Amino acid sequence: MKISKIDTYIVAIPWKNWLFVEVHTDDGLTGIGEATVNAFARTVEAAIRELESLVIGKDPFQPRRMTEALRRDIYTDGGQAHGCAAAAIETACFDIMGKALNTPLYNLIGGKYRDRMRTYANGWYRGERTPENFAQCAKDAVAIGYTALKFDPFGDAYRVLTRAEEDLSIDIIAAVREAVGPSVDLLIEGHSRFTVATAITIGRRLEPMRVGWFEEPVPHHRISSMVEVCRNVPVPVATGESYHTTAQFAELMRHEAVHILQPEPMSLGGIQPIVDVASMAEAHNCVISPHCAQGPIGSYISMHVGAAWANFYLKEHFDDFEVDWVKQLLIGDMKHEGGYLYVSDAPGLGAELNHDLLEKHKSTDNRFFALFKPGWETREQ
Repeated sequence: MKISKIDTYIVAIPWKNWLFVEVHTDDGLTGIGEATVNAFARTVEAAIRELESLVIGKDPFQPRRMTEALRRDIYTDGGQAHGCAAAAIETACFDIMGKALNTPLYNLIGGKYRDRMRTYANGWYRGERTPENFAQCAKDAVAIGYTALKFDPFGDAYRVLTRAEEDLSIDIIAAVREAVGPSVDLLIEGHSRFTVATAITIGRRLEPMRVGWFEEPVPHHRISSMVEVCRNVPVPVATGESYHTTAQFAELMRHEAVHILQPEPMSLGGIQPIVDVASMAEAHNCVISPHCAQGPIGSYISMHVGAAWANFYLKEHFDDFEVDWVKQLLIGDMKHEGGYLYVSDAPGLGAELNHDLLEKHKSTDNRFFALFKPGWETREQ
């Protein structure tokens, strides 16, 4: 079996573009992957075209060798965009392997450790940035079964906060806590916004709300800063979604400070790198909660990783808060109910692209998530 062709598709949802890949083989099997990264869908699509000569004619059962050709052998570090291009092709190869062997992807990375995994809601808090709106949206999310909620209450803050903005942010978190009660996990998203001093100040104010984690409080690439915050706040710190190499995770874990790791399978380069990070995390007594805020193929990847790895913690879930047609974009049997995702036993990833919807919602403009624009919480263009 050899790879014969790669097709790419860019789909527009109201607040961003998603990039999907379909890898074809000479015996008729196809595999799917995703290469979504904010604002660079067409850039990554071009990268896939520039890299595809390295995989055409190659055996899809050799993903690690292929990934080395895509990333190591060209001797260029293209960062997250490069990682996403490689990840889409590599994921599609794992999908092909599972279909060819008639086995779920989780059996290719260790076997099934669990049948279901707890999820946390993201994307649920769209609307006005007020304590009242966040509280009502939180009640709505909990009403459909979620027992964990992630949100960014900090508006368009960058590096520092005025006292008024800091107080409003804390008031929003307190309102959500009051609305959902003490048993729901609150996960506070920092989006790499703050200086070390600001992050420590906020982190200390989070303690009374008993939050589950403070995510990426400082820029992700400043590992020493992340470690300093972690050692000076009384709540757990989580990070890792923006890393594009396993070496960055190795450097972070060397400090024995952050114990909640959030690898993003797309920017990290695919399924094998995320398995490598999960192994390192196990050795360092850490848990993994893969970043899953891109498109629906990312959900299937996280499902299989969560099924296979004992140190899997929580699965991020956007799907219930997107436009309705998103749930039909993939043809598969993923089941999400009562705040849990149930593992599909279908071969490969367990899904196929709905080509009619791909064509209907084909992107015609550059859509991206503008995190430092006032009102970004609405997730509209």
